[in-house]
Amino acid sequence: MNENDRPLGPRRRILAAVPALLAAPLLVLAGRVAQAHGSSHGAAAPAPAAAPEQKPWGIAGDPQQVRRTLEVTLRDTMRFEPDRITVKLGETWRLRVRNAGAVLHEFVIGTPDENRQHAELMMKFPDMQHDEPWMAHVQPGGTGEVVWLFNRPGQFEFACLIAGHYQAGMSGLITVVSDEGAMTEAEVRKVDIDTGRVTLRHGEIANLQMPPMTMVFRAREPLLLQGLKPGDRVRFRAEKVEGGYAVTAITPLATAP
Repeated sequence: MNENDRPLGPRRRILAAVPALLAAPLLVLAGRVAQAHGSSHGAAAPAPAAAPEQKPWGIAGDPQQVRRTLEVTLRDTMRFEPDRITVKLGETWRLRVRNAGAVLHEFVIGTPDENRQHAELMMKFPDMQHDEPWMAHVQPGGTGEVVWLFNRPGQFEFACLIAGHYQAGMSGLITVVSDEGAMTEAEVRKVDIDTGRVTLRHGEIANLQMPPMTMVFRAREPLLLQGLKPGDRVRFRAEKVEGGYAVTAITPLATAP
């Protein structure tokens, strides 16, 4: 019998167990460190982005669908340059905002009523902070941007709502126009946001020489379909795009009260 085959005595059994006893706390500590490292990464993971919110003046746009970029300058004279913007219905614009002044300014898109009410709140609570995709807060000498899909026709307003600025006249006008001759009335039969398709029972589409029928269209920009549901009455514009037919603008018709 060699040395390794002899039974362990009490003293030898204790000595043999020492490495394992010492290693156990290290393994627990290493596990805790690894767990903490992993949990910190998990906690830092961003939450899924919320779906864009359809507003009366449009919806947050996809930067990849931008049709035009326009620079808007904010000045301490409480004016925007330019202060009038005309947009075609269904277009996505990048509005690059540059603050040429020495104080903080904002660029906020909304209806005149929305902006007026918000400006009144800012007068009462001047330290109130807000952050939405239709807003840009720009430090002196800095720049910001708003990417916006104008999928609702009408006249809207952009304004600086910092306390006193709106009251001093710091606002401008956005007019979203549609080519009524190329707009067709329809009833929404089905909406599939995931695939960016909408089924419409429509009248004659004059610009496409297409008779009345029920047809599935691809939305040029899936965000155009936000807020639509089966049964809605709409006016839409369709064009031949890349060998298929795509909805390039759509707006709900006003319903009787």
